[in-house]
Amino acid sequence: MDGYHHTQKAPLCLILYGSALLCFVLAVTIGDTMGNLIAGGVGLLIALLAPCFHNLTVADQGDVLSIRFGPMPLFARTVNYADIEQVEVGRTTILDGWGIHYSIRGGWVWNLWGRDCVVVHFKKGGVLRIGTDDAEGLAGFLTTRTGPP
Repeated sequence: MDGYHHTQKAPLCLILYGSALLCFVLAVTIGDTMGNLIAGGVGLLIALLAPCFHNLTVADQGDVLSIRFGPMPLFARTVNYADIEQVEVGRTTILDGWGIHYSIRGGWVWNLWGRDCVVVHFKKGGVLRIGTDDAEGLAGFLTTRTGPP
């Protein structure tokens, strides 16, 4: 393979927009001024973050793998191929969920939707679970860049 580029789209942003709308409705209906401000502020924060989670793009960038949520590119990271020890297809747990966070099993999770993922083990320790609807394709590409386990 010469390169890899895949964008996963998911309805997570719709859940976020709906949550923001619910907060705005609460802000209007709550009779307390402090409650109005809190609900409105939370709704605004969620509405501003929702455009960050329309899709998740994983792409080869030469010596690194680029992982970014979008279309508003607030959350992105790169992984140097030279730092990867092993790659395997895996599944996240229900508790791992969606978004960017540290897993209860250890290691970081970058997941937009679903439970399929590629588990990246680093040479210096640490794990990264990259959620994708193309786990076999991504794992196959990374194996060509890092060698078999």
